Amino acid sequence: MHDQTQTIRPRLFLDSADRAAWDEWLPTGLFHGITTNPTILANAGIANTLSELSRLSHIAFEADVSEFQAQTWGRSSEALIDNGRVIAALDPRMVVKVPITREGAIAAATLKAEGVRITMTAVYAAHQALSAAALGADYVAPYLGRMNDAGRDGFGEIAAMQEIIRASRSETRVLVASLRAADDLVRLGRLGLDTFTFSPNVAASLFAEELTEAAAEVFEMAAEG
Repeated sequence: MHDQTQTIRPRLFLDSADRAAWDEWLPTGLFHGITTNPTILANAGIANTLSELSRLSHIAFEADVSEFQAQTWGRSSEALIDNGRVIAALDPRMVVKVPITREGAIAAATLKAEGVRITMTAVYAAHQALSAAALGADYVAPYLGRMNDAGRDGFGEIAAMQEIIRASRSETRVLVASLRAADDLVRLGRLGLDTFTFSPNVAASLFAEELTEAAAEVFEMAAEG
């Protein structure tokens, strides 16, 4: 049973491998951790190698994040497992992301049996959340913006995923990715979602409230006499 006295907080991740973005946003205290994948690394000009992931994760943990999520890779389950093992061995706070393909499911099952923490990623359909829960994944990561871009009802699919997780009493968390605006968090938060990863641009939008800025300036002017 869960301790009823325990405070459950929303869990936010910064979806970036950009060190300047880390320096800007991690000090806010909002972010539980960092999420990356090979595309995010490439966009930051970082090679997708185990040595680079080791370097990056060390920097992230020095910045006091609780988790660093890095994606394993390979066209076979064996390669996904081998790379996932090395990623997991970097630090106990590592979470290994695995695409929710057939080969990925095989890899995730093996890694979970070895005690590795797992995020099933590249999720586009509600039934995939059930698969992730059956695997015992720590997180399942649907791509909201990309689902909407493909003409699907992203919000509806993610709401269904959350219902599936709750109904199955799984401890898997729905980690919503590919968010485009602060309003996406509001809409999903009202549906009970509490775990999100987003870009530095979305992080900036959380503080883009003119009335708050104006009120803060009035306070400062009053304090200065």
